[in-house]
Amino acid sequence: MKLSSKALLALAISSITATAYAEPASQDFVPTTLAGTSAQSEAKGFIEDFSLGGTTRNWYSHESKYRGGNFEYKKHGQTLTDRNRTNWVQGTIINASSGFTQGTVGVKTELAVYNAVVLDRSKRDIKGGSNRTLADSDGDAVGQWSKLGLANVQFRVSNTTLTAGRQNFSSGIVDTIGNRALPSSFEGVSFNSEEFSNLSFQGGVFDRVSPRTEQSLSKFRSEYGNGTQETDKVSTLGLNYQPLKSLKVSVFGANVKDFWNQYYFGATHELGDAQQLALTTGFNYYKTVDEGKKEMGEIDNDTFSLSLGLAHQAHSLTFSYQQVNGNEYFDYLHETNGIYLANSLTSDFNGPNEKSFQVAYGINMAEYGVPGLKFNVYSARGWDIDGTHYTGNNGRAKFAYDGIQKQDGEKHQEYGVGASYAIQSGALKATTVRATYVEHRGSEFQSDGSIKEFRLVTTVPFNIL
Repeated sequence: MKLSSKALLALAISSITATAYAEPASQDFVPTTLAGTSAQSEAKGFIEDFSLGGTTRNWYSHESKYRGGNFEYKKHGQTLTDRNRTNWVQGTIINASSGFTQGTVGVKTELAVYNAVVLDRSKRDIKGGSNRTLADSDGDAVGQWSKLGLANVQFRVSNTTLTAGRQNFSSGIVDTIGNRALPSSFEGVSFNSEEFSNLSFQGGVFDRVSPRTEQSLSKFRSEYGNGTQETDKVSTLGLNYQPLKSLKVSVFGANVKDFWNQYYFGATHELGDAQQLALTTGFNYYKTVDEGKKEMGEIDNDTFSLSLGLAHQAHSLTFSYQQVNGNEYFDYLHETNGIYLANSLTSDFNGPNEKSFQVAYGINMAEYGVPGLKFNVYSARGWDIDGTHYTGNNGRAKFAYDGIQKQDGEKHQEYGVGASYAIQSGALKATTVRATYVEHRGSEFQSDGSIKEFRLVTTVPFNIL
C-alpha cells in the first residue's frame, strides 16, 4: 500500500506533536509469557456460577430526506412517497448463562431471548421498516416478536474456549453490530485462546447471521451489494498482540466464500498523560480481493484510515484521514460491524477511490463535577468518488454494485452532534441515555443521499439472579 502525501503528513505531525508536547508514556517492551493463571482452574461450577439478567433498550429515530429525496411505502396497492421516516422500538434481551463445570474440560451454556415491541406501528411512519422495524410483505409493522438471539454451548480448557451455536463474535472483519434496538449474532463455531500474557488468538466459521431486525436466520450478504448475492460460509482467523505497554495491534483474515478474501491490520499507540496532553494514534488497513465465483465482481481494494487524537483533561480533539484505493466500494458483511475505519459514521465514506477527512471534538463533564455526562461534535467530508472504472466481471455479478459507474467526482459531507449520560449509582446504575443529531448531504450520485436524522436511545441493564 502506498500512503498518500496527506497520510504521510499526518504521521509526521503525530511524531512532532508527541515529541514537543506529550510526556512520554511507558514504551516498555512486554515479553510474551504463558498466562499466570488458568481460568478453567478457577471455575465455580455449572449451577454455582449461573446468572440471569439482560438489557432493555428504547430506540427512537426520526429521519428526513431533502434535496428531492423521498422514502417509499405502499398503501392500498399504491406506491406513495414521503420525505420523513420514524421508527420507535423497545428491544429487550434476557440472558441466562451457566458457569463452567469444574475439571480439566469445563462446559457452559448460554441462552438469550430477544424481544421487540414496536411503539410506532404506522405504515406511513416506518416506510417498510428497513433494518429498523420488522414489517411484513405489505409493509405493516410486526407489533411484537421474539427469537433466540443466543443459544450456544462452550467448552474450555485452561484459557482456551470453543463456542458452538448462535453467538456473539468480535473482530475487525466479523463483528456483532448493536446500533438498533437489538443486536445481530452469528451461527457457527468459534474459539478464543488467551494462553499467553499479551497475545490472544481468535477464529471462527459461520454459516448464518441472525439480523438485528429479523426473526429468522439469513445467509450472509454484503453491505453495499444489490442484495441478490448470498454466501453460506464465512471463515476468519486472527490475533491480538500488545508488544508494548502503549501499543496494541490486531491482525485478521477472512474468507467469504465466492465473495472475497479480506485482510485487516489495526494498531493503536498512546503517548503522554491526559492531565497534561495525551496523543493517541490509530491506524486501520483492509486489503480485499475477489475469491471463488466472484459473486461481487472483480475486486482489488486497499483501504486505510489514520487518526490522530489529542486529549487534555476533559477535552479531546481528533483528526482522521481515510482513503479507498479501488474501483468498487470498500465493502463488508451486512449485519456486521466489520468496518473499523475512523470515518465510518452515518456514512461509511467508503466510495470507490474516495478520500475523506474528519475533525471531531469531545468533552467529558466528569472533569467539571458531572460524571457520566459527555458531549461530542464532528464534521467529515469525502471527495474524489470515482466508480467509472468499475467493470464487474462481465458476468452475472457485473452489476453487483448498482449505480456505481455513475459516480464521477462525487462528494459529500456530514455533521453530527451528540450527548450521552450514564447513571453512576443507584438502582439504575449503568443506564445510558444517548441523543444524536446528524445531517448528511451528498452530491447527485453519491450513494447515501441527503438526509437528517435524530436518534434518542436509552439502554437499561438489569440483573435477575
